[in-house]
Amino acid sequence: MALLNNQGATSAAKAVAGKAIDFHPKLFSSIRSYSAEKFKADVIAGIVVGIVALPLAIAFGIASGVSPTIGLITAIIGGFMVSFFGGNTVQIGGPTGAFIVIVYNIIAQFGLHGLAIATFMAGVILVLMGLFRLGTIIKFIPYPIVVGFTAGIAVTIFSTQINDFFGLGLSDIPGQFIPKWGMYFTNFDRISLPALCTSVVSLLIITLTPRISKRLPGALLAIIIVTAAAWIMSTCFSWFHVETIGERFGTMATDIPAPHGFTLNMATINMLLPSAFTIAVLGAIESLLSATVADGVTGSRTNSNTELIGQGIANITVPFFGGIPVTGAIARTMTNITNGGRTPVAGIVHALVLLLIFLFAMPLINYVPLACLAAVLMVVAYNMSGWRTIVGIFHSPKSDISVLLVTFFLTVIFDLTIAIEIGLLLAVVLFMRRVMENTEIKVYSEQLDVAEGTDLSQHEVLNVNPGVSVYEIDGPFFFGIATKFDELMRSAMKEKPIVRIIRMRKVSFIDATGLHNLEILIKSSQSEGIHVVLSGVKTSVRTSLEHAGIDRLIGADHICDHITKAVKMANLIAAETNAKARK
Repeated sequence: MALLNNQGATSAAKAVAGKAIDFHPKLFSSIRSYSAEKFKADVIAGIVVGIVALPLAIAFGIASGVSPTIGLITAIIGGFMVSFFGGNTVQIGGPTGAFIVIVYNIIAQFGLHGLAIATFMAGVILVLMGLFRLGTIIKFIPYPIVVGFTAGIAVTIFSTQINDFFGLGLSDIPGQFIPKWGMYFTNFDRISLPALCTSVVSLLIITLTPRISKRLPGALLAIIIVTAAAWIMSTCFSWFHVETIGERFGTMATDIPAPHGFTLNMATINMLLPSAFTIAVLGAIESLLSATVADGVTGSRTNSNTELIGQGIANITVPFFGGIPVTGAIARTMTNITNGGRTPVAGIVHALVLLLIFLFAMPLINYVPLACLAAVLMVVAYNMSGWRTIVGIFHSPKSDISVLLVTFFLTVIFDLTIAIEIGLLLAVVLFMRRVMENTEIKVYSEQLDVAEGTDLSQHEVLNVNPGVSVYEIDGPFFFGIATKFDELMRSAMKEKPIVRIIRMRKVSFIDATGLHNLEILIKSSQSEGIHVVLSGVKTSVRTSLEHAGIDRLIGADHICDHITKAVKMANLIAAETNAKARK
């Protein structure tokens, strides 16, 4: 594989070097106090999770446009890496339904080679996110976006399984949602009764099994029972035929593929970077969401940055074996917890169980009907849809509903890359609008209550001399507020003041636009003979002002840490100016 040595990687390494790398895999801290009792619990949980993961890995591989073998290899290698290097004690990694849409589209456009490169690049992005300590920041992606594209993925997965569920036997199905359903509707007269019966029976087994026992893996039971029944029926009755995995994909290999490389160049990187970014963001969100849910149940605490690095290592590794993207799987993680798993050893055992099945039971998988796997994926899609959550969000502010709907429809009609990009952009715009609406800019004259807006019980009223105007910014001074402040200050000005006090006690930060607008305000005020005094400046904000040269522009003594000092200085300047005017 040809690796690129660019300036971006060098600068990233320098930036990280300034801080200690936050990489502390939970496996190593867990085994310090390990015991035989914990090992027994982890082994039992790992075996159960491995059995549960088997049909999902096969189904996700097929739905993503690759073979069942690739799905299993991804679950084995990726699952092992996530447990070995991850920052959560019970996280189970592997292929998930969330990646089906993006993987299918990448393969359709760029082939398996393009998918390998995109997955590798996504792994690098995830590692960099962990190194730059973005693990906590990724959690602040608005919830309506997560719900929107998750529901959109669920609908897309559901639509991709219609062909196998009803046994339509269609080929060259369009990738786009609307043309795909158009093709379905025009070919529903081709429904196969054996395939439909197989799908419905599988669906019933999956949905009814939890009522008997929540520990029994419904998907695996459905595959075993339905595969046996379908084989018996096809043997006894010539008219009963349902397409199987072996018929579509040929005999499954039972050897782990030898590692293979791929070539990177700038043209390929530029072409696949959007897809890689989507995989990375989606993987980060899903893995950290799964880890957060697990923490709530176990009481443990995930190291988010280590988890991202672990997920990145897994996604860097699996492409060399032909694997698809890996992330934390909420359903399998919860299965691990409910069966007693409490350390990453359970996740490693789960990977070993899948490896044993891959080595010794793959020939049996050839007989699994595709209609049965379609039923498994439809249940997965239903569980992903989160329709109850969507109903709840419809009682939220209209802005949240808008973000949800836009993200959902973009995911379904176009693709996940566009949905995430536009959804994030829309969320940022709406967030800025909310901040601007909630940020007040107050104007004071004659008298000013120092304790106003605080919890202080004693009120100190300051007299503001004529010619002194006080403007208070209640919130961050970023580009949107900077413009609003400039407009409101000019509209509120009845006559030209002698001194302008800008009270900044509630300004938590100031960005480049805020600094630029403040500099213009100071210069225009000085050109009109108006003094500017800054009050209540926090240490972090003062540092930004000094870096921008604001202290030299107005004088360091004109930047006060308290309003009392600012008013005293402004009153003195106004008095001296008025005295000179009277002479």
